[in-house]
Amino acid sequence: MPEQLVILGALLLAASGLPGLVVGPRTGPRISVLLAAVGALAGLAGAGLVLAGRQGGVGLAWAGHPAFQVDALSALFLCPVFLVTAMGNLYGLAYWTPAGHPEDAARLRAFYGVLGAAMAVLLAARDGVLFLTAWEVMALAAFFLLTSDDGDPEVRGAGWVYLVATHLGTLCLFLLFGLVAARTGSLAFPSLLALDPGTTAAVFLLALVGFGLKAGLMPFHVWLPGAHANAPSHVSALMSGVVIKMGIYGLLRATSWVATPPAWWGWTVLALGGVSAVLGVAYAVGQHDLKRLLAYHSVENIGIIALGVGLALLGRARGEATWMVLGLGGALLHVWNHGLFKPLLFLSAGSVIHATGTREIDAYGGLWKSMPRTGLAFLVGAVAICGLPPLNGFVSELLVYLGLFRTAAPGAGGATAAAALAVPALALVGALALACFVKAFGAVFLGEPRTERAREVHGESPAAMTAPMAVLALLCVAVGLAPWAFAPALDRAVAAWSASGNLPAVGSLVPLAAVSGLGCALVGLLTLGAALLWRRLARSPVERVGTWDCGYAFPTARMQYTSSSFARTLVGWFAWALRPEEHRPRPGGCFPEATAFWSHVPDAVLRRLLLPAARAGADLASRLRVLQQGNVHAYVAYILATVVALLAWG
Repeated sequence: MPEQLVILGALLLAASGLPGLVVGPRTGPRISVLLAAVGALAGLAGAGLVLAGRQGGVGLAWAGHPAFQVDALSALFLCPVFLVTAMGNLYGLAYWTPAGHPEDAARLRAFYGVLGAAMAVLLAARDGVLFLTAWEVMALAAFFLLTSDDGDPEVRGAGWVYLVATHLGTLCLFLLFGLVAARTGSLAFPSLLALDPGTTAAVFLLALVGFGLKAGLMPFHVWLPGAHANAPSHVSALMSGVVIKMGIYGLLRATSWVATPPAWWGWTVLALGGVSAVLGVAYAVGQHDLKRLLAYHSVENIGIIALGVGLALLGRARGEATWMVLGLGGALLHVWNHGLFKPLLFLSAGSVIHATGTREIDAYGGLWKSMPRTGLAFLVGAVAICGLPPLNGFVSELLVYLGLFRTAAPGAGGATAAAALAVPALALVGALALACFVKAFGAVFLGEPRTERAREVHGESPAAMTAPMAVLALLCVAVGLAPWAFAPALDRAVAAWSASGNLPAVGSLVPLAAVSGLGCALVGLLTLGAALLWRRLARSPVERVGTWDCGYAFPTARMQYTSSSFARTLVGWFAWALRPEEHRPRPGGCFPEATAFWSHVPDAVLRRLLLPAARAGADLASRLRVLQQGNVHAYVAYILATVVALLAWG
């Protein structure tokens, strides 16, 4: 039954874009939203049954083995797939309309449903052929969604970087499944692999690179900032909140095939997670583009998830069940949480961009007055992503913290180093994330309008855009206030990965009831304080006077902090890694000309390493054009020489 519901949901998502292609621009999108909603409900019902304890059966089988089956690990990842796809489909009704985008609105809606369906199939696949087919459909659908506005050269460039990166990852996965099939004699997912150490190491490294490219782990993240920044905002929400998690799922599924992995697997994932989390948030602090800022926070949160996965791998290697439960439980809950607050932030950013027509943070200001619902949604997402109580990001990070602290207990041995490095790194990430979102929220929604674009905003976004934001915000609050309700689902997903039935429950290791009680008390205090403040303001209206203006008789909006000035000190601390670029004008003469200061934090891995290497490779390849003689006899000679060389090598 669960598999049938998931299959039905995937089919309805895949078909949801068809009405927009064959029906009129008024009716087609509404039918698409309805199909996507019904498909999402069916898929969520199937995943919910498995997470509630119902055992899945064999949904589809060929070659004598199951090819489509839903377990608790798959079901946990399926929930954000169906939820965010449905919310994004509704959001697109007002954000990417046929009237505003007559050439690509129907195409975008069609590929949006295909992307959601491909991810659903991928998560339930138990055969290498089906998995790789769904993986490639997912990759191509995301490419066509990202390049919807293909008239923009920046969009096309981001699309090509994404396409190259995703196909490099796919090549690694082809090698991975080929290696497994060569050792097991089948393309079916193995329950446990009995491989020699060298082959096991190759399986892990191929999985780490192939799935790490999709997840956006540093240094495999180079495609992510440009793709998320240039895609339509509801596409960015789906890619950031869901698509990159397919890399996390693939890594978990591949590592579940080894009963006792080597400890260096855990150290490697821990190290990559720490680097991704710290440098991801550091890059985010230095961004001026609102969506690029959010994109780098995806790298940060994937790093937090990787910290939990690395801790779980260490626990599996050393036989420490509590490390495994807390690490993987925290990572999986953060998969859910990030799948809620990150789409919420991208949809809120899209609402701002839809109203102003720009992504530049310093072009906003004072938008809370005209867009209070969008501002409140962004604030909820910001509090959640910073890991602050009482919202959901706090709970999942708490599990990872507690797991890392367990490694410092007496008798942990060399694993103490993990706590000594990872705990301060995670604390630093939280502090930098808070500073980043103080900057972002303050520059966008507070103060006075900085440009004419911001002054001309006089109303809230349509209900089709604000309703999905409200749903996601409420879910962030629900998970934060009642984490105990989701603990049994985490227990089943952890058990599905570990293939062990003797694991402690998450609720027995973390006082979730106390966390829930403290969260509810905090909400009550905040509500009471807001009510008292509102009552006081209603009784005695605030007298408005001019602010202290440092002697300026006519203060202007230009005197506010810019995002660059706010973040300059923090960016300076990480200049050794970020390599910021600045233009410092030097006025000269009695009557200097008007000039401007600007700063920019480009991606150092892409700008300083990969692009120069690609240019050098292209230059080298151009020199080999001398072999293109235009002579058939020469080409036949090349083929003959190649065949002879292969025979000699064989």
